[in-house]
Amino acid sequence: MTTKPSLPTVSTVSIVGLGNLGRALAGAFLDQGYRTTVWNRSPAKADDLVARGAHRAATVAEALAAGELVIVCVLDYDTVSRLLTPDADALRGRILLNLTSGTPQPARELAAWVTGQGADYLDGAVYAVPQTIGTADAFVLYSGSSAVFETYREQLDLLGAPTFVGTDPGLASLYDVALLSGMYGMFAGFFQSVAVADSAQIKATDITALLVPWLNGAAAALPGFAAEIDSGDYTTETSNLDINAVGLANMLTATKAQGIGVDLLTPLQALFERQIAQGHGSSSLSRAIESLRPPR
Repeated sequence: MTTKPSLPTVSTVSIVGLGNLGRALAGAFLDQGYRTTVWNRSPAKADDLVARGAHRAATVAEALAAGELVIVCVLDYDTVSRLLTPDADALRGRILLNLTSGTPQPARELAAWVTGQGADYLDGAVYAVPQTIGTADAFVLYSGSSAVFETYREQLDLLGAPTFVGTDPGLASLYDVALLSGMYGMFAGFFQSVAVADSAQIKATDITALLVPWLNGAAAALPGFAAEIDSGDYTTETSNLDINAVGLANMLTATKAQGIGVDLLTPLQALFERQIAQGHGSSSLSRAIESLRPPR
């Protein structure tokens, strides 16, 4: 029977993986005086951190042994498993914080394996560019062990505003997929906008100067849409699906006339039309989500 760590007050931290984010994480702990051990497959990536006072571990096992709190930040979950499995015994009594980007099910599987080694597990999704780690511009979502989150809140605060989203280790990754979906949807709209403008020799910088304030204003509608979706009440007296379907169809026609592809926006029109075909044309635009949801 394995035993869980006793959650001591951490004074030693190990960082496994020194990409841009990993180096920023290590720097944040060094700046606050933590005894920080670092490991990377290419040892030279640790040179600047060693010059600032970090200890360079020769092996992953050495890094695991050196830190009460071990933070892993590598390419993917397969890499995490490949690095940790040979030295599984060194995990006993440690806290593993995995800040590697991934998906929910691998996070759950990794959490089960880590806890099976007598360690405790916290998964995290970081929302920051490396240079903003530890500032008000960064935030991190965590899932897994609530005890670890509460006990190490002081250390987590050093990385960015921490939010615990649930004890299911896969939830941080699920939130990540949801938030990044919104981001990439915005990028898709941006690329479409610039392509249409470019067809009339309008500079990308010129259309973007108008697009940014327009999108900021449009984003103000999202909390209202969210409330409608949560309540299931899509009643509206303003911009309904019928109106938006006509408007988007006109946009697609004009875009094609400019010789520009409509691959990015055609699927959205299909969502609108599916709801209209079911008799929901007078409902709020937010009802389009029902075309994405599985049958209930």
